Amino acid sequence: MPFHYPNGQLFSNHKTTSEKNEKKKPNFANRGMRFEEAINLSNEYYLNYDIAVIHKKPTPLQIVKVDYPKRSAAVIKEAYFRQPSTTDYNGVYNGHYLDFEAKETKNKTSFPFKNFHEHQIIHMERCLKQNGICFVLLWFSSLKRCFFFASEDLIYYWHQQKDGKKSLPLSIIEKKGIEVPTKIAPRIPYLDAVNQYIQQKEL
Repeated sequence: MPFHYPNGQLFSNHKTTSEKNEKKKPNFANRGMRFEEAINLSNEYYLNYDIAVIHKKPTPLQIVKVDYPKRSAAVIKEAYFRQPSTTDYNGVYNGHYLDFEAKETKNKTSFPFKNFHEHQIIHMERCLKQNGICFVLLWFSSLKRCFFFASEDLIYYWHQQKDGKKSLPLSIIEKKGIEVPTKIAPRIPYLDAVNQYIQQKEL
């Protein structure tokens, strides 16, 4: 027996092929999970399976007011987040030091340079001088696409802001970067891109 909505439109529980494929596709964004949380879960997966030891750096706080209700206890009453001076994540993988930043945008055609701060660029340059593997993970939330982008390339294009360029085109990210398809476990398998990056450097 057919069912109708109050407006008279026929109800149908049949989904199109694209809708079925979208349901099957593992995508943390469909479940309301933030990009950072997905990376943290991926790091937990890597740690649990002895693949890598990668942690998110704690956000520094500027403590303003502290109360001492007891001698053995202190209660922070007022504090402010300070701007971090480095990147979001670091750790070790297969003998390599990894240092990276995670950024996201709703833009569909480019990644704004305003998402990166000068102190982060300086930190990446210093890590590269020590032969560390430094990169950024770029998440295009509207497109549901993630990219590994090497810091040496980011630094090069970031300095082009002086020529009036305010963003990094998606076309360059697709050409220079490595796309990281989302999965179930790990959700953001960025170490696959790291392996590909290492292989490219050794050639």
